[in-house]
Amino acid sequence: MAVVVPEIIGRGTWLDKVARDILEREAKLGRHNAVLRVESGLGASGIPHLGTFADGARAWGIKMALTTAGANAEYIAFSDDKDGLRKVPSGLPSSLQKYIGHPVSNIPDPFDCHGSYGQHMSMLLLDSLDKTGIEYTAMSGAQAYKQGLFNRQIEKILENAKRVGKIIEETLGQEKYTEVLPYFPVCSNCGRIYTTKALSYDPSSHIVRYVCEGMQLRGEKLEGCGHQGAVDVRSGEGKLSWKVEFAARWSALKINYEAYGKDLTESVRANDRIMEEILEEPAPYHTRYEHFIDKTGAKLSKSTGNVIAPQLWLRYGPAQSLLLLMYKRSIGARAVWLKDVPTYIAELDELEDVYFGRKKVKDEKDTAKLRGLFEYCWNLKPPQVPSLHIPHNLLVYLAKVAPKGSEREFMLEKLAGYGYKLTNPDQRFENRLSAAILWAKEVETFTSPDVRVEGPERDAILDLATIVSANGEEAYLQNSIFTIAKKHGLPPPQFFTALYRILIGSDSGPRLGPYILAMGRENVAAALVRAARTKEE
Repeated sequence: MAVVVPEIIGRGTWLDKVARDILEREAKLGRHNAVLRVESGLGASGIPHLGTFADGARAWGIKMALTTAGANAEYIAFSDDKDGLRKVPSGLPSSLQKYIGHPVSNIPDPFDCHGSYGQHMSMLLLDSLDKTGIEYTAMSGAQAYKQGLFNRQIEKILENAKRVGKIIEETLGQEKYTEVLPYFPVCSNCGRIYTTKALSYDPSSHIVRYVCEGMQLRGEKLEGCGHQGAVDVRSGEGKLSWKVEFAARWSALKINYEAYGKDLTESVRANDRIMEEILEEPAPYHTRYEHFIDKTGAKLSKSTGNVIAPQLWLRYGPAQSLLLLMYKRSIGARAVWLKDVPTYIAELDELEDVYFGRKKVKDEKDTAKLRGLFEYCWNLKPPQVPSLHIPHNLLVYLAKVAPKGSEREFMLEKLAGYGYKLTNPDQRFENRLSAAILWAKEVETFTSPDVRVEGPERDAILDLATIVSANGEEAYLQNSIFTIAKKHGLPPPQFFTALYRILIGSDSGPRLGPYILAMGRENVAAALVRAARTKEE
């Protein structure tokens, strides 16, 4: 019987599958581009969060996978800083209210450190790309319009405005653009952009005539100033509606791939048709993803303020843990919060163990995928040797009980006493130590490994959970562990090992009495009960 050899595409991840699909499509189209371009849009209207970071990180991941497949590829990070401000995001100064409807690139930076509000927000996101080692070509929408990058596309779309309006009506069910042009001039009188209505276009002069009559904004009318004016579309003093702007960008920048969130499905369909029927070019290859949500199920949003900034994640976890969050899988909505950082640090450790052969995986395809995932988390520049893995909970505990100002020395001494070999610790370990100290000072959230126990150990752990919930005396808690082990016929060392695995993720550690109190009795009791649950529960 012949042995079936599993097909492994590239490095075995979903990124490699998408890259192969892109290349196969390019071949079918008969295109042999010197450079394949992937793109993501950078929202510039509010504080970037993990969702907006994900757009860039995933695009970069596809760029890396194309490189793995032998293609020359480039990632373009396009800032939508010509967009108008629709709402003052939560936590930002109320003084921005007077700029509602203005292009964010024309709004002063409330923090006085960049040329505009839009540039400030764009740079925050680019900073997170820099901090995670992502390489990109940055582009500004405001500058692109000013430099005439989209002139040909704008003119062709406006010359075919009736057909464009019909496409939008058929795909989005909106009749608006059968009556007005899909273009927003910046009002030369009040400076707003979305309050203008483009009435006519003269191809010979490239002039759009408009009236600033107002806009519907979140159920309310934002009044226009009533000004009637004209603008040359090549001046950069206006922009296309985003219902057609994607197509103009894809055409002008020669984009081969861009992903989109499921809320933009119909808009992407409309832009694909405009690309193909109006601009007469193949649309890019797409993949669709779902959004990150918070633990209440709400979509992460810049305007409502329920965001986790990528910089906040990176304060407590390495860049590779954040990229793992992005690359672990591509489909399905995921609930995420700051408490997940230690979980992804632990998963990164497991990937590193697989990569260096310290943990064996039976399936060849799974091994390839896990190794490939690790390499992509390291931007295809993985470490040459593994780092020292110490459970997050243990580091946080030691940081909490360490003398103030001497945390590092105290933690190293205790870790050596627990049997960890700390000769010449590398920079990755030092970074983890520093992050754990910050976590202990600023977050103090207990996380427990996913461990399950059965039989006598399960019954003993449930007994201990009851005692931990009811009593806060250190000596009593410590002695109860021995008493409960004896009651259930368990050798104390075996029971202690089970507890360390549940509470710390290691086979050994500090005295459990003080550890339980430092990490919070309710947290520890909950972790013990979780470990005692059966699969059916």
